[in-house]
Amino acid sequence: MPEPEPEKPFEVWEENWPAVQLFLRCQTQWRTSMGGVTGLCYESVISTAKLYSVEDLPSVFEDLQIMEITAMAEMNKEKK
Repeated sequence: MPEPEPEKPFEVWEENWPAVQLFLRCQTQWRTSMGGVTGLCYESVISTAKLYSVEDLPSVFEDLQIMEITAMAEMNKEKK
């Protein structure tokens, strides 16, 4: 089995940091079906956001949904 490539560093703009943090904190909250990943469990996302006192949750949630769509496309790529 080949060694995985080392991760390359990347930059996160300051205004996107709250969404990245929330996304990482919810990394085990994916809903799945026989067809693959269907999305994040929003109830868990909102509970986690409240637990960590995320400010401006509607805006952060919109950013998180963009990350969610992109992540789902990558995760479900292997299913095809």
